[in-house]
Amino acid sequence: MTYSGRLRKGEWEVKTVELSAARNLVERYHYAKGGSNTATYRHGLFQREQIECVGVAWWIPPTKSAALATYPAYWRGVLALSRLVIAPGVPKNACSFLLARSMAQIDRDRWPCLVTYADEWQGHIGTIYRASNWVEVGRTKPESTFILDGRMVSRKAGPKTRTRSEMKAIGAEMIGRYAKRKYVHIK
Repeated sequence: MTYSGRLRKGEWEVKTVELSAARNLVERYHYAKGGSNTATYRHGLFQREQIECVGVAWWIPPTKSAALATYPAYWRGVLALSRLVIAPGVPKNACSFLLARSMAQIDRDRWPCLVTYADEWQGHIGTIYRASNWVEVGRTKPESTFILDGRMVSRKAGPKTRTRSEMKAIGAEMIGRYAKRKYVHIK
């Protein structure tokens, strides 16, 4: 479905969606083509009185090392925006609308620090995060990026981090080493 003009906030809403709905949208429209098997929050974007979800904000706790590097004073209070995706044709300001309303639904006493990353290998620089009052705090070390069957595959699989040879053994292809821009939003 294609929408015309800018998103009018009275015509749209953000609400919790099932993991399957979030996964479906990410598999269809996000460059990673997948996400984790869990979520702390999953918020979907809907035009009022419609059942089709056209955007998703998917939140999970980061790894302990990433949380410590982000907010060492209370690393257990860090929540990561793992996936943010909007279907093609949705008004351009839908992304900031979804992000702001998703953040408003998070228990910020439990999660005082939000973190996300802009993937430079996709040409992302974090414009949407800066527009939503996030602060860029630097770049990560470049890491190997792997693709398997057209889908981004993480070296981290549950509690285990796979070696390059293990990634090759599962058929994943390394497409390069890339840094990410890191953004935080502190309560």
